[in-house]
Amino acid sequence: MRKLFGPLVVILLLLVANTANIQAQSAPAAAREQLAANNPTPLTTKTATTAPVPQSVISSLANLPEADALIYVNPQRILNEVLPKFLPPKDLEEMRKGFEEAKKQAGVDPTKIDYLVIAIRFKKPTADLNFQAPELMVVSSGDFSSESLMGLARMASGGKLRDEQYGSKTIGLMTIDPIAKESEKTPLLKSFSELGVVALNANTIATGSPGYLRAAIDAGEGKGRISSDALNFLVRDPNALMSYAGSPIGAFTKSFGMLGTETTPRAPRCDSKIGDFYGALTMDATSFMIRGVSNADNPDTAKIVANLYTMLLRYATSSIKDPAAQAVLTRLSIAAEGDEVLFNADFPQQMVLDFIQQQMKPKQVVDTTEVKSITKPPVHRRRTGRRR
Repeated sequence: MRKLFGPLVVILLLLVANTANIQAQSAPAAAREQLAANNPTPLTTKTATTAPVPQSVISSLANLPEADALIYVNPQRILNEVLPKFLPPKDLEEMRKGFEEAKKQAGVDPTKIDYLVIAIRFKKPTADLNFQAPELMVVSSGDFSSESLMGLARMASGGKLRDEQYGSKTIGLMTIDPIAKESEKTPLLKSFSELGVVALNANTIATGSPGYLRAAIDAGEGKGRISSDALNFLVRDPNALMSYAGSPIGAFTKSFGMLGTETTPRAPRCDSKIGDFYGALTMDATSFMIRGVSNADNPDTAKIVANLYTMLLRYATSSIKDPAAQAVLTRLSIAAEGDEVLFNADFPQQMVLDFIQQQMKPKQVVDTTEVKSITKPPVHRRRTGRRR
């Protein structure tokens, strides 16, 4: 199974930099206790600054295909500003060495990746009226050669990656044999039985469902691009470490045939953007902030929904007995503003640090040794027959 996923795993590991997480989990207890005393230093020699999303990144994102849900990650800020606040110096040094090794072997420096986007789109039912699983795609762009990564993927696959020409691009496809075999009994798995990878341009690479990769190639040529509304919603806060946006109601109407099937289109009946959501994780010098928005279509509906959410939040806060969970919920505020419902929560960095330290502490071993009973066993008297 690992050999089958070889090329994709290599690419995703390099892009997401899982080295950081692995090393943090394996840090010795003595090092973990030094977290609070860390002096944050960036992973690069450049000074870490809170910079908004560059226009070049926004222009690159504009070439994405249509999506029903999007997750945007800013790897540079996470690696250079967030992790140094919470990892011990020893782990940071090991992480730097891991990045240098990745750059030597694959030509990729995770600290210079501009963005990582996970896109999901839902599909209309097939002609036989069967539900179709959504398609998934991961796109990353930065200071690396996408063609070099494609070559690395081919080498890592051991010849299992086959090429398909689509337009002006070459897609590398790979069949996941176990899933393909299981899909014969469960057709819903068919869309997951094949994965692909393609270099969209000189420094942008995408992996995911083959059909979605073809749509990404078309979008690069100006066909079926993501709407400006969806893109503006995704980068609503240009300083976000991570953000997500989606249209759940639109995805539902598409997946369950309200807009027709693949072969029989039907006039749209749900043009409202009610339910469209956005959320982001941001930070400043002292706190992490969570910001969320849900479209409510009009001011009256926004107030009704905000009041409903507020009542549910109060009930949840009073019902939960865990003090830590209560502290989190009490920091969440909900309010209606125009035709939107706003969600806000601020968490001091020290609070997050204390929580991480608490989670990383070794669990206490409960002594389950049974205490032997000192109670004397009952005495059984021997019964004797009466003489006649």
